[in-house]
Amino acid sequence: MPSRRRTPFLTACWRNLVMVNYEVEPAILRPLVPKGTDLEIFHGACLVSVVGFMFDSTSLLGRIPVPLLKSFEEVNLRFYVRSRDRNRRGVVFIRELAPSRPVKWVAGGVFHENYRCVPMRHRITWNDACRPQQGGQFGYEWRHNGQWWRLAANTKWPLADLEAGSLAEFVVEHYFGYSMRRDGGTLEYAVEHPRWRVWQAESCSFEADVESLYGERFVRPLSSAPHSALIAEGSAVAVYRGARIA
Repeated sequence: MPSRRRTPFLTACWRNLVMVNYEVEPAILRPLVPKGTDLEIFHGACLVSVVGFMFDSTSLLGRIPVPLLKSFEEVNLRFYVRSRDRNRRGVVFIRELAPSRPVKWVAGGVFHENYRCVPMRHRITWNDACRPQQGGQFGYEWRHNGQWWRLAANTKWPLADLEAGSLAEFVVEHYFGYSMRRDGGTLEYAVEHPRWRVWQAESCSFEADVESLYGERFVRPLSSAPHSALIAEGSAVAVYRGARIA
């Protein structure tokens, strides 16, 4: 986790992250890889992840609450890269869904992210309300093209620490984001949070109009059986303004 002394642009809590991973051909992602970064492969597998989570307690500049952004769902499709200059592990977002236009304005204007505003809802049911660490059922839904679609996972396993070198560590442990600027350059920004604990997913599902959301190239891989799935507990996070690296 990077250590920052400067004031973060945004602070929030990211909670109950459903992460469903799919294997794709590297050629599908290469046109989307920002300059100055390279695809990161896990044990021969090139992965994309569909991630759904709750975005809570949002503040700007460390102290300014944003009522319209206080609590909302997000679902994104992302993949994994390393920067060439500093060998930093990071993520690239292909598309992000959220229910509020201010999210799109902030993320698009400051971080050059590709957001779409859609109605969203969620449902989280704990196996034991007194002991949420025992897991439960997690579902995130969005309305698109007149229909409700869904990302979901459930677990009956207890929370566990990340194992070094594991798939879960590869998917979860990224502290930088990379995005393509409109002029073709690359923006790098830091995301700070403690090391998360995870649940092993017992089952998962992803239903979406893939072609209209992500493009025809992703229809086949995202319609196949998932490579893996997990649920991360989440925590408070801090997101810092980005800097151009290429």
